Amino acid sequence: MRTWFPYPLLSIALLLIWLLLNQSVAPGTFVMGTILATGLGWVTLKLSPVRSHPRRILVTLRFGFAVALDIIRSNLAVIAVILRGRRRPPSSGFLTVDLDLDDENALALLACILTATPGTAWLEYDRRRKSLLFHVLDMENERVWIDTVKRYEAALKEIFG
Repeated sequence: MRTWFPYPLLSIALLLIWLLLNQSVAPGTFVMGTILATGLGWVTLKLSPVRSHPRRILVTLRFGFAVALDIIRSNLAVIAVILRGRRRPPSSGFLTVDLDLDDENALALLACILTATPGTAWLEYDRRRKSLLFHVLDMENERVWIDTVKRYEAALKEIFG
């Protein structure tokens, strides 16, 4: 069974997404989705992703809650930037932060968090220098953003460490 479906949950999720995107459960759509889901499962197997073992479930839950609160605060800040309009344009800019994360999945999660947070975007990670470049829409205080990224880094090191 592992030969045909190396990642069964991934294949099922891909099939469901295919059916939802096509808004149909016709036999042809189902067969095509099954072929694609199986094929992409094999491709993922060939990529041999790095396996991480997250630990400390309580820390993970606290981290998720903190990130959710930060995203809500960031949404409100972006709304304020939009509403104040031309009275005071945003002072956007780029920040570089040195990171000490080695786990690729922790880095990927940090990238997802920074990109999903309104007003910020992950731009580049230099593996040699271990530095992250990201963009902030309204950077009133650089130190707040650097401290936020460092707080995320510390939590991710504890979770994936």
